[in-house]
Amino acid sequence: MQTKIKGLGRWSLALASGTGLLLSPLSAAIASEETEITGFYENATYVRDSAGLSKFRNTVQINAEREFGELGIFSNVSWNGVFRGSYDGVYDLNSSEYGRSAGGSIRLENTSGFGGSTSVPHGGGLQLPNTFNVADHPNKGMIVLGENLHSTSGGVAFGVPVRPCDVDSRGCINGYLDQDTNDLRFSEFNDRLDFIRELYVDFDYSFDNGHILSTRLGKQQVIWGRTDLFRVLDVINPVDFSRNNIYDELEDIRIPMWIVKSDYRMGAGDIFDDLNVSFVWNFDRFRPHNIGQCGSPNVILDAGCFFRGMNTLWEHGGTVANFANGSIATDFGPGQIGIREAHMPDWSLSNTQFGIKLEGVYRDLGFSLNALTYRSQLPSLRGGIPAQNGFTGETGIWPYLIAFDIHFPRVNLIGGSLDYYAQALDTVFRVELAHTEGEEFANTMQTRLFSESNVTRYVVGADKNIFLPWLNSRRAFLFSGQIFGQHIHEYQSERRALGRVGMPDWKANWIGTLLVKGWWMNDRLSPQLLAAHDFRAGATTIAPSIEWLVSDNLRVIGGANLKVGSGANKFDDCRTCNPWDPFTAAYPGHPEGFSLGLTGYEPLGRFRAGPLGMAKNQDELQLTVRYSF
Repeated sequence: MQTKIKGLGRWSLALASGTGLLLSPLSAAIASEETEITGFYENATYVRDSAGLSKFRNTVQINAEREFGELGIFSNVSWNGVFRGSYDGVYDLNSSEYGRSAGGSIRLENTSGFGGSTSVPHGGGLQLPNTFNVADHPNKGMIVLGENLHSTSGGVAFGVPVRPCDVDSRGCINGYLDQDTNDLRFSEFNDRLDFIRELYVDFDYSFDNGHILSTRLGKQQVIWGRTDLFRVLDVINPVDFSRNNIYDELEDIRIPMWIVKSDYRMGAGDIFDDLNVSFVWNFDRFRPHNIGQCGSPNVILDAGCFFRGMNTLWEHGGTVANFANGSIATDFGPGQIGIREAHMPDWSLSNTQFGIKLEGVYRDLGFSLNALTYRSQLPSLRGGIPAQNGFTGETGIWPYLIAFDIHFPRVNLIGGSLDYYAQALDTVFRVELAHTEGEEFANTMQTRLFSESNVTRYVVGADKNIFLPWLNSRRAFLFSGQIFGQHIHEYQSERRALGRVGMPDWKANWIGTLLVKGWWMNDRLSPQLLAAHDFRAGATTIAPSIEWLVSDNLRVIGGANLKVGSGANKFDDCRTCNPWDPFTAAYPGHPEGFSLGLTGYEPLGRFRAGPLGMAKNQDELQLTVRYSF
């Protein structure tokens, strides 16, 4: 099949122009022989068995560094710049899945058979007295929420627009998940200047007592943790999960922020072999995680699709599968259910983030004590907003109604870390612990359908080199294992007549990871196996790969990412919450706001499946080629 790419020459020219823009801030520095310039070009091509091509990202990155030495009262003065631009051709090459031609017309499940069929087209459900006009919200360019992972299976679902926001603006929340085609193609070229990956200056000030104050000022990544893949303490920078879900190196998917970090280095003393205090002030405008916009290949937890579909319901109305009586597809009007808006924090001193860390070394033991106040980089849905009663037309605040605003609550964190080298075992052990207050979780037992809880997260890991002579008698293999745990303290959940209600997240859960990496051909050929397992969700990811260093400049990585497990779980979907009593009551005397626990995969089952389970049908083959210069 021949694929025609409209305007490919124009986009190639734009990428080349973008690369020129990357180089322009460096022009003065390049003129200096003392400035070190490195970089690479990379192509990452991924193919997904369920969707075809899922990535065709071409990346150019330029790194520049110059040391100045002494400069006035400061020493070790230097500056560093990292500039990155990319073009992901998947939105042109596979536009029927991820672009301006994605989606189509949909049908929604109607298990009762009301109206003569067990499925109805968008706009063909039972109409409430205040409903929506299909002419204003047409049945095109959509998918059914969750269809790529599971059938509706008697639960709720609704249409979700999947085309870029310049093609179809439905469900594009202003200031949050509202990317147009070029934002998706050229992700670094935006109003936050993401093509400036890093740009900072380093300088030291020496005190008379021998202590040193080392400062880094500018756009940067601050690494606070000792573990990888899942973050415990390392929460200062938000993360771009839209690049490759959770599977890319954190160094590549952290979103750099404008930060000042100062380390007061006290060096060795009578007790400690090294001791320093670190201060971090993230003075940049708030930025959440990029969870992926619906219609793009990587949408962690499929949450971006849920948000876009819910905003579409609020703005335009829509058909919801199996809603009335738990079995009849129902047409809602605008302003009745859904997501109204996202409250993105404006810049102010109170919205900046500040942290302090005491870090030191005692013999073979490294440790840190951390404290941070910041805004949650994950969204929270808060109910209790004014909405229209679909039966009476009255506007008011209806308890337990599935109508929300998105907020990013303030969070306070305290924690610490240890790493210990056990010489007798030739093994490095790593421990991290973080306790937060202020995080918010979905909760169908509360009036506004959310609640706050303290959360404790921890990780225990170990790294060891082991010889496997039957595989390689000259080089040891690296084995690295970790167990991540999460415990929600103010957990609420109970079983009612039709199922479990409350908080869909697990009260306690664990995810284990294992990395095995070997080397051959003088370390030029390196296979590895990465596996992760979510114990409560019963979901596993297995990612084998082989890295071949063809030359000092050319590197080729081939791999796969395979998922095993049951996928989404079912949980209370609030169809029986009875917000518009008596119209939504399941039976005479059904208390207002008292959910009976009728369950479905959507919308809350995603929290029980986790990021591994919600990516069940996204097996991929991956090829990455990088040329460094």
